[in-house]
Amino acid sequence: MPNRPGRCKLSKVFSPQGQMAADTTEGRAYSTLDRLIMAVDDGLRTVFGRPPTTMRPAPDAQIPEASLTQSQRRLSEGLMRVNHTGEICAQALYSAQALTARDAEARERMQQAAAEENDHLIWCEQRVQELGGHLSYLNPLWYAGSFLIGAGAGLAGDKWNLGFVVETERQVIKHLEQHLNRLPGEDEKSRAIVAQMRIDEGQHATMALHSGAAELPFVVKRLMTLQSKVMTTLAYWV
Repeated sequence: MPNRPGRCKLSKVFSPQGQMAADTTEGRAYSTLDRLIMAVDDGLRTVFGRPPTTMRPAPDAQIPEASLTQSQRRLSEGLMRVNHTGEICAQALYSAQALTARDAEARERMQQAAAEENDHLIWCEQRVQELGGHLSYLNPLWYAGSFLIGAGAGLAGDKWNLGFVVETERQVIKHLEQHLNRLPGEDEKSRAIVAQMRIDEGQHATMALHSGAAELPFVVKRLMTLQSKVMTTLAYWV
């Protein structure tokens, strides 16, 4: 497997006729097939393995574990499982959108955002385990469905691709704020993770907005909200 391009700067290679032939990373050209194979690898790592991260320390690393009641622990576990599943979906979206993005710069930004989302993924997984819970058994299904949605957004064009990122992050921020309101006050570890995730998601939305994102139609936003509702409800329990 070649070195993955997600952590390096991409450039364009043009044929003599002026057509873009492939993306390059540190002198190597990557074809569409190469990027498709790497997208599959990303998916397998995300759902079944340990995806690469930015190596940032977990926000709760220096916070001692609190003594939670059984009901508090169960609530925190469910909410952090939902957050983990949300990051599974985010990885699928970003991977598919990077694969189908037409502009190399837009693709690079998607890949950088995906790396930061991997931090969230690992933080949430570790926290769920600390709380004695399990990850959603439906994560492979969530990943596959989100990948198809992200690919569709990317094929629609870069401005709609970026617009989808903006709206996704807006809805994620709303969910995270709701979780901050619901998490037990004593569970400072979970709250620290969710608070940092909220900051990062806001930065991703701003990045996409400043990169030329288009405003999505109301019906698309509504469908995204309904899909998110189904995911969060099922992931809390299953």
